[in-house]
Amino acid sequence: MKIYKRNQGKYTRGVTAAIVMVMALWLCWSLKNTLLSSVGAGQSGTYIAFGVPLAVFALLGLLVYRILNRQKSADFLIATENEMKKVSWSSKKEVIGSTKVVVVTTFLMAGMLFLVDMLFLGIFKLIKVQG
Repeated sequence: MKIYKRNQGKYTRGVTAAIVMVMALWLCWSLKNTLLSSVGAGQSGTYIAFGVPLAVFALLGLLVYRILNRQKSADFLIATENEMKKVSWSSKKEVIGSTKVVVVTTFLMAGMLFLVDMLFLGIFKLIKVQG
């Protein structure tokens, strides 16, 4: 089993594999609980309840390995990592400043919409429009 372009895209492939395997672990944990409740707690039931999820986890691990080392998948993840290296990330100060602007603008817009709503409510009461 050969790793396609071994030294490229290490981080994106590793993070992708880790996230998928965490989801697979959660799936197998749920499967184990379901099997334990339906099969029972006997010796053969315990083997089934733990063996089947373990086999599923191993198969999912092999599947993830195969998919992440396919030429198309690996090239996509390598290109993604290379593009992410080119991104100019905002500093913490810029992010905090932009967030403050968004929050203040949102509250100002909400206040203006409230005032316009109250104005229309007053106008509709004056002309006796029933709602």
